[in-house]
Amino acid sequence: MLNSKIELVLNNKLISIKNLDTNITVLNFLRNEKNLTGTKEGCASGDCGACTAVVGELKKNKIEYKSINTCITFLYTLNGKQLVTIEYLGNRSLHPVQKAMVESDGSQCGFCTPGIVMSMYCMYENKVKSTNDNIDKYLSGNLCRCTGYIPIKKSIRNMYNYKKNKSDQKNIISLLKNIKRNDIMIQNNESRFFVHYNLKGLIKDYQKNNNSYLLVGGTDLALEVTKKRNSLKNIFYLGSNKDLNFINIKKNKIHIGSATPISDIIPKLDKIYPTFSQMFERYGSEQIRNSASLGGNIGSASPIGDSLPVLIALNSQIVIQGKKQRTVSLDDYFVSYRKTKLKKNELIKEIIIPINKKNILKCYKISKRIDDDISSVFMAINANIKNNTFKSIKIVCGGMAEIPKIAKSTQEYLLNKKFNQENINEAKNIIAQEFTPIDDMRASKEYRMKISQNLLERFLNEQNRLNTVVY
Repeated sequence: MLNSKIELVLNNKLISIKNLDTNITVLNFLRNEKNLTGTKEGCASGDCGACTAVVGELKKNKIEYKSINTCITFLYTLNGKQLVTIEYLGNRSLHPVQKAMVESDGSQCGFCTPGIVMSMYCMYENKVKSTNDNIDKYLSGNLCRCTGYIPIKKSIRNMYNYKKNKSDQKNIISLLKNIKRNDIMIQNNESRFFVHYNLKGLIKDYQKNNNSYLLVGGTDLALEVTKKRNSLKNIFYLGSNKDLNFINIKKNKIHIGSATPISDIIPKLDKIYPTFSQMFERYGSEQIRNSASLGGNIGSASPIGDSLPVLIALNSQIVIQGKKQRTVSLDDYFVSYRKTKLKKNELIKEIIIPINKKNILKCYKISKRIDDDISSVFMAINANIKNNTFKSIKIVCGGMAEIPKIAKSTQEYLLNKKFNQENINEAKNIIAQEFTPIDDMRASKEYRMKISQNLLERFLNEQNRLNTVVY
């Protein structure tokens, strides 16, 4: 029997929800149902951070905190979790992050301030050191148009100087422990929202329902509701499914569950493919990394999904689950614009990435902004160079075609060739013949073409610089 309600801890009180619209976002729930209006709507697309709140999940008897964009997070994804809003921080007296903002004049108009304070709160509760890199990381999803960030950053550096209020965390942990993790189906009129905690139950219900939507982070799907005003009838939330949330390393391969948050993947990748890990610092904000997954990125089949060229360049495979299970190379998965080899009522279960530490992996993202922006061009290069000769080479581009595309002719030319200026110059001529990119608001056709050529040049220059011995 599927549960017909969810339970969560809103700040420090246990609440139960069952009769609200299945498409309702956390932001609209807070503002319209609970009159907690400190959380603001700025963009309704997960870009500005004004709506930031914090979600706490119980792991090993401790609460782990993550910031989220409430404007694109569906309410019914929060079963068994704590939702912390700006109102909770000052329910007795000011929290240290609030005191720091006051003392350092970190707020002006105040519209973006609650979201910034919640990002700071996440840092504070997780005891993240206030280094410049960490501050930039945690603030990358919060836009402020008034202060110029200097007093905000000063506030973060000073926040640990203030004494924390007495915590009621023991009570919250007790409340979270008592929430059941049974499979859920919420129905409101003709719309349904499913939450499954294992793969068996998910597949059983997913096979029964047509016109369904798979949800993890909602960075694409939620925009159907917040921007296009569509109503999604059958939503299957995968983020709580233990069989889709894992990272294992075995037989020289990384196995990643399709619903595993990007922020959980980064520490593992950093030890194996640091350039891939670092790419995610520009992939999206901390709020996005806490929600988005590789499975969602692959499933959306966007031609400018940043992880896709890298995964293809690394010769990754995906495990597809339907009534039966099959494994597909990502080389062959994308068919045309937003079309893949995923069949009706199938889903991506797992991503398998080979480990080859002898190879050179490079990830090049070209976009108008450094942080939290869509790529104009993305290029991933995976090469094995021995005795200054290409023993293997794979070049994959995003934003250059209707799907992430392998530069096959360029690869074939470079294979077994010397890694030198002459051969790179010829490769630049060849790659210009392989693609016919579009003109759009992000970049012109000519710009994209020139960038793809220049990135091959950049690859050469970077390796020459690394190989130069200075006495």
